[in-house]
Amino acid sequence: MSKDVRAVLTIIAVGLGLTFVEGCQSTTRRITAEDYVDKMKAGWIGQMAGVGWGGPTEFRYKSQIIPEDKMPAWKPELINQFNQDDIYVEMTFLRTLELYGMNAPIRQAGIDFANSGYPLWHANKNGRDNLRQGIAPPDSGHPQFNKHADDIDYQIEADYSGLIAPGLPNVAIELGEKFGRLMNYGDGLYGGQFVGGMYAEAFFEDDMEDIVRAGLACIPKESQYAECIRDVLAWHKKNPHDWQKTWQLIEDKYQKNPDYRRFSCDKGEFNIDAKINGAYIVMGLLYGEGDPDKTIVISTRCGLDSDCNPSNSGGVLFTTIGFKNLPDKFTSALNPEGKFSHTAYNFPSLVEVSKKLVRQAVTRAGGRIEKNAKGQEVFVIPIKKPKPSKLEQCWEAGPAANSKFTEAEKDQIKVPEEPKK
Repeated sequence: MSKDVRAVLTIIAVGLGLTFVEGCQSTTRRITAEDYVDKMKAGWIGQMAGVGWGGPTEFRYKSQIIPEDKMPAWKPELINQFNQDDIYVEMTFLRTLELYGMNAPIRQAGIDFANSGYPLWHANKNGRDNLRQGIAPPDSGHPQFNKHADDIDYQIEADYSGLIAPGLPNVAIELGEKFGRLMNYGDGLYGGQFVGGMYAEAFFEDDMEDIVRAGLACIPKESQYAECIRDVLAWHKKNPHDWQKTWQLIEDKYQKNPDYRRFSCDKGEFNIDAKINGAYIVMGLLYGEGDPDKTIVISTRCGLDSDCNPSNSGGVLFTTIGFKNLPDKFTSALNPEGKFSHTAYNFPSLVEVSKKLVRQAVTRAGGRIEKNAKGQEVFVIPIKKPKPSKLEQCWEAGPAANSKFTEAEKDQIKVPEEPKK
């Protein structure tokens, strides 16, 4: 191969965020630290936009599409979502990583979550209650002790795991094993690993189907969650211009068929299972066609947990767009001093801790940080095939680990006063 041809291919590869290796497939991806920060900031903003826009509709529409004229109007000040569990819970996980590093033990993660003071529901609440009673992780999220283990909880708070792991799906999977186990199991865990995997890919890819498939590669293919996402991909291909028809197919199988609700905490129209709400995340991404408004609106109008789902889809999409390219209406009213409930972070410090942790994630995964010809820092990311967690099902759960906190660990748990409602 001539030097000229090699030079051209290298330029093309760098432009695509890849490393050109003569005679073989690329083994790394590259992203400047500046571009990483731009996309990471956008990912956090996307979460805040989605939950803020969809918030007034949450669980007000079950087994029905939200009518178009009932969709709330966006207002720039809605970006300031500092009191949403979709946002603040994952910051507890970030804090654990900030204080103890990427190798933080799961038991420390459990202690820190037990000490959180914000209001919680479903799997999160059940898991935290277990931790406070001395049931250590992973048993705090095991179906024997947590009747909500297949619920949406880790899915709605897993965004952090991809936002600090650009191009590193195995980091998102590993973080799920550490923090998702605090409250979830089986499909409830896989939902978060799926979301984390999509974020990890969104730093390098903007084709929504490819991003969804990248997330899908992070979870066991035999799981019902994976089956659900494959169904949505197939139904989108059959009905590329009719999201409401695909919505009905999802409704018929994942809402009405009891075989797909074996561990639902409620067997009626209220459905907080990770699977069906994960389908609505994907609906926004696929049918939104890269448009921020359309993506958030479709994920919201699908109903059920209609603030959490657009928070996830908005975050993934916004990551592909980058902060500097976002419409002003999503950034102009951001209050940088607003503090997220019961956390150590406002938006600027949230960005800073993400910048700190990504460096640990990259180097720990075998990557490196170097400088390019312009003097810019560049993250060199090793390309590795995702290694999903083992297959588990809440309705046929394996044995619990019989994991209990020691007396010394219990002494570290200081239950704060319940917040006033």
